[in-house]
Amino acid sequence: MIETERRQALIFPRQQHILKILGENIKLARKRRELTQQLIAERTGLSRTTIRKVEQGNPGVSIGHYLVVLATLNLAEDLALVAQDDEFGRKLQDAKLLGTWSKS
Repeated sequence: MIETERRQALIFPRQQHILKILGENIKLARKRRELTQQLIAERTGLSRTTIRKVEQGNPGVSIGHYLVVLATLNLAEDLALVAQDDEFGRKLQDAKLLGTWSKS
């Protein structure tokens, strides 16, 4: 049997902070609905440990797990809003269209 090394993404402190906020938001949404971690685990098929990691913003948890937890809270569509309004990308595009930006 060949063992494969599990690679984890390099997460910088600012990004970890964003994940922590996401986890806290998920935890607050669960508590507002008066649902327990155990109930979320049962509804998602995930372990309670994984639910706890999601609520902590653990970067080792797959985005798919975050999504099923959000779906259980009826918040899955919120994930589709990420990067919807790409202000920076639009500024780059506009600068290129106006000829004020060049690749160097």
